[in-house]
Amino acid sequence: MAPPSSWWGSEEQRGTPVVVKMDNPYSLVEIDGPGMPPSDKARGKNAKQFTWVLLLRAHRAVGCVAWLAGGFWGVLGAVNRRVRRSRDADDEPDAEASGRGRVMLRFLRAFLLLSLAMLAFETVAHLKGWQFPQHLPGNLQELEEQLQHLPEHLRHLPDHLRVPERQEIQGWLHRAYVAWLEFRVDYIAWAIQKLSSFCILLFMVQSVDRIVQCLACFWIKIRGIKPRIPAASGGIKPRGTARKSADVENNGDADDDADGYFPMVLIQMPMCNEKEVYETSISHVCELDWPRDRLLIQVLDDSDDEVCQMLIKAEVTKWSQRGVNVIYRHRLSRTGYKAGNLKSAMACDYVKDYEFVAIFDADFQPNPDFLKLTVPHFKEDPELGLVQARWSFVNKDENLLTRLQNINLCFHFEVEQQVNGVYLNFFGFNGTAGVWRIKALEDSGGWMERTTVEDMDIAVRAHLNGWKFIFLNDVKVLCELPESYQAYRKQQHRWHSGPMQLFRLCIPAIFRSKIPFWKKANLVMLFFLLRKLVLPFYSFTLFCVILPLTMFVPEAELPIWVICYIPVLMSLLNIMPAPKSFPFIIPYLLFENTMSVTKFNAMVSGLFQLGSSYEWIVTKKAGRTSSASDILALAEADAHTPPPAKLVRGVSEGGLQEWGRLREQEAAEWANKEDAAAALAAADAAAPATPKKSSKAKKPNRIFKKELALACLLLTAATRSLLSKQGLHFYFLLFQGVTFLAVGLDLIGEQVS
Repeated sequence: MAPPSSWWGSEEQRGTPVVVKMDNPYSLVEIDGPGMPPSDKARGKNAKQFTWVLLLRAHRAVGCVAWLAGGFWGVLGAVNRRVRRSRDADDEPDAEASGRGRVMLRFLRAFLLLSLAMLAFETVAHLKGWQFPQHLPGNLQELEEQLQHLPEHLRHLPDHLRVPERQEIQGWLHRAYVAWLEFRVDYIAWAIQKLSSFCILLFMVQSVDRIVQCLACFWIKIRGIKPRIPAASGGIKPRGTARKSADVENNGDADDDADGYFPMVLIQMPMCNEKEVYETSISHVCELDWPRDRLLIQVLDDSDDEVCQMLIKAEVTKWSQRGVNVIYRHRLSRTGYKAGNLKSAMACDYVKDYEFVAIFDADFQPNPDFLKLTVPHFKEDPELGLVQARWSFVNKDENLLTRLQNINLCFHFEVEQQVNGVYLNFFGFNGTAGVWRIKALEDSGGWMERTTVEDMDIAVRAHLNGWKFIFLNDVKVLCELPESYQAYRKQQHRWHSGPMQLFRLCIPAIFRSKIPFWKKANLVMLFFLLRKLVLPFYSFTLFCVILPLTMFVPEAELPIWVICYIPVLMSLLNIMPAPKSFPFIIPYLLFENTMSVTKFNAMVSGLFQLGSSYEWIVTKKAGRTSSASDILALAEADAHTPPPAKLVRGVSEGGLQEWGRLREQEAAEWANKEDAAAALAAADAAAPATPKKSSKAKKPNRIFKKELALACLLLTAATRSLLSKQGLHFYFLLFQGVTFLAVGLDLIGEQVS
């Protein structure tokens, strides 16, 4: 039987359409079943379904955009809250808010805005195919036709560039783009290329100087060259034989006094509001192994906090009652910072009875045999003015920031100080952990308050007067590293602005001095210019200014070896004295480039005598003490040294009594007021407590604007390099920008778990 037909004569369609819904909720696929109509009619019947699909997709797109906008708004809110917290948490005036550093910040902001505008313009050019094509024109005639409408000097461009055709851009846009190309080639590219060549030259000179220093250090190691205590020192026992405690209590035996070399030694401990470290440092210094009738300890307290003054005075009283010759000294007029403090202490009448002076900052913890390992070097050499010991750090593994600082300072002591001490008998005094001959200080003019680097100042003047220095790489003194980026940045600002102040002041004295010409050349060319001025200049200019500019001006290029190979080689040389830090070589390289903005700003401030060059802020300390692991590490470094007794930090008896009296007085003053409880709580907060890592309060993070501006600038340049497919340039700019971002958000000093 024939199938029934419809009234228009075609076959009647039977069956039910089958719609299969796939995994994608917005993808509908129809399968023809028995009696299904043709596909075009099916699309007509299901038009409403496709309309709903489009609506659902639009809804998904709008939701995605809303999610991105909400996330961006949340990031802005988090940044705003962090900025407010950083301003509330910082008790000291902000250098940028108070006017210092505004010029640098404005320059970086203007540079960033210009880079963003150029990125937008170049992105449009890239999307329209004006630049960076996959293939150049097929024949030379076609290329010449494209270049005919351009000036002569624009017709020979790098192979990776293509001049846009006239039909691609018309009218004012064509004229603007061609004018930009002409201006870029004639002026900008030429200036960038000349500046980059100059910076590369400085970079190479500084790299050669560093390589020579490393080779000299290697020669010192393989030949075993080191200063040795003269054999005629008699009673000074070799390292590893500890004196009996009874000898110290009895002011030394008669045999030791007759055969040994125990001159009169003055120890000075300058400090200012050092609540966290005063007790540990005073305890270590008071336990030095030296006849007590030949030793005097001056605690030079410049604190303006009355509670801190009472605690330090009580600690001095405690050790004085135990028979140690220690005195507390507080200035009424605290001028000249540390230099003024030391100068005032040297003016005391009893100082003339002493031959040597040892200086320890508030966070330094010398071993008991420190004086026995340093003072005997003076006996056989009357021209020796300074014996400098090396620093070791109790908190070098605290966080990433302290690890990177340890790399820098290990190279400074192991290579720079040791090489200069062996071959030149001169290096910059580190301000602490050193012993001076008092005659050398007086002959050089004493402590001066004209710069913020009084230690380098006295070292340069002593060198100009013919005094020699010795660096002892084997004698180590424990101390602390700054654990926050804020404290480290302020310390580096002082360390890099002070030398430029000193350079301006010392130039006439250097040329008038009677030292040999090669020593004058070493002071001017190497000590000051190359290592204090050139290094921060080319680091900031080359990697933070020129490299981002070359992304927007491709006619001026930086070679790959300048960006990658030479910096990596220099980082390898820097990290060799601290081989355990080798896994941090890439973060170290990026962090050093990040610090170049602070060092460059400080260098300019000191060179041109700007206001911030005279800024002195005491580096904040956490109060770390020498643990058993620290002592064992020092014992492994020198197997002949017996580990000193562990000192446990706590509140001294006198300190508790003084604090108790102060608390009772404050409570009595607030007795008739409603907020007496608040006064007691404030007094409790002022009382020192034994630091515990588990109860360490986490301070709110800060925002550093210059670092954030540079982060945005480098990430913008990385985006531009991505358009040009420059490979290694993109990765370097990306990682460097991320490093600046982490430092700007104060993430570099986070605790290491």
